[in-house]
Amino acid sequence: MTTPTMAMAATDILMIDSAGAGVGSGLPLLIWLSPAFPVGAFAYSHGLESAVEEGDITDAATLQAWLDDLVRFGSLRTDAVLVACAWRAARARDDAALAEINDLALALAPSAERHLETSAQGGAFITAIQASWPCEEVERLAKSAETVAYPIAVSAAAAGHGVGLPALLEAYLVAFAGNLVSAAVRLGPVGQTDGQRIIARLAPALRALAQQATSATIDDLGSVAMRSDIAAMRHETQYSRLFRS
Repeated sequence: MTTPTMAMAATDILMIDSAGAGVGSGLPLLIWLSPAFPVGAFAYSHGLESAVEEGDITDAATLQAWLDDLVRFGSLRTDAVLVACAWRAARARDDAALAEINDLALALAPSAERHLETSAQGGAFITAIQASWPCEEVERLAKSAETVAYPIAVSAAAAGHGVGLPALLEAYLVAFAGNLVSAAVRLGPVGQTDGQRIIARLAPALRALAQQATSATIDDLGSVAMRSDIAAMRHETQYSRLFRS
C-alpha cells in the first residue's frame, strides 16, 4: 500500500514536468543517448573500421584491449573531462567558458573525420533538442557557436534539464562504448554476445572514469592513444568502407 509520505518521497526524487519527462533525474539521458535519438551515431566507427581492415582488431580480445586503451588513455577519457567542464560552465551560464571549451573540443579532433564525427553529431543533437527538449542553455550555446562538438551539446542539454553530472558521465560513456561495440559487431570481428561481454567488462572502468571526471578540470586533458588516432586518419583514404569515420 502506498502512503502519502511514500508518494511525496517519490515525487521529490523524480520531478515530472508538463510533458511527462523526468526532470532532475537520469531519464532524459536514456532518450537522448539511445540509438533512436537522431544524431546518426550508427554512421561512425571512430576509426575502428580502419583498425579492423589493418588487422589490429581481429577478435573479442583485441577489441577489448583497444577499447580499454580508449577509456584509460584516449577519446573516452578526453570526452569525460570535456563533458564535466562543459556541464559546469552551462550550469553556471558562463557562455564565454562554454564557448572556449567547445572550441577546444573541436580543436582536439586529431583528423578530419573525427572532427566530422563530433561536429555532425553535435549539430544533429542540438537540432533534435531544440525541437523536442528545448532549454535556455542549449539555445544560448546554439547562438554562440556555429559548430558544436557532440559532448558539449549533450552537456548543455543535461545542465539545462537539471540532470546531475555523475549520471550524465556514466550514461555518456556507456553510450560511447556501446556505439563502438555496435560498429565492431557490424564490421564482423565479434558477434553480439561477445559485444555484450565486452561492454560488461568495460563497465567498472567506465564507472571509475565517470567518478574521476566529476572533479576534472581542463588541466586534466591529455591523450596518448596514438594508434587509434592514426587509424582515424588512415580511414580517410580507405578504399572500401561502411562508416563515415
